[in-house]
Amino acid sequence: MKYLIAGLGNIGPDYDGTRHNIGFMVLDDLASRFDTAFEPARYGDKAVFNYKSRIFTMIKPSTYMNRSGRAVNYWLEKEKLTPDKILVVVDDVSLPLGTLRMRPKGGDGGHNGLASIIEMIGHNSFPRLRFGIGNEFSRGFQVKYVLGKWENEELETIKTKIKTAGDMIISFGTIGIDRTMNLFNTK
Repeated sequence: MKYLIAGLGNIGPDYDGTRHNIGFMVLDDLASRFDTAFEPARYGDKAVFNYKSRIFTMIKPSTYMNRSGRAVNYWLEKEKLTPDKILVVVDDVSLPLGTLRMRPKGGDGGHNGLASIIEMIGHNSFPRLRFGIGNEFSRGFQVKYVLGKWENEELETIKTKIKTAGDMIISFGTIGIDRTMNLFNTK
């Protein structure tokens, strides 16, 4: 079986270490765990690893967050996968810092990356792993917050959650989304 794991973020050094790039951070950690490296590919960087007879193709779109759908749709078609075989890893300001929630489908929740994917593939029935980044910002400062660098105390919290998110991705591909949600979704 094959799976496409899309970690959303923005490319370039200006965005490294920002809250909006948690999808990239989760995939980078998972790649290091499986001793694989991201290499340039169409619409982003790609890394592949095998686990228990499953092939996980991970992509970090280079299309910037607001056009993530272009990369996800391309790789979905290239790998000849159905939408239930993709998992999008995305930041979420509506969840407390470090909260992890996997869902089989849903709306965009105001997230431009998810909106782009929904627009490009024509529906919202694809799994996603939402990584809570908190919402410690004043009214009107959401963009500055999500594009801001992690604070040191936040990094301490998310380090273990990044590992857990990787475990959730592996679980998604091996035991399925329902059992993964039951085991891992945090309150």
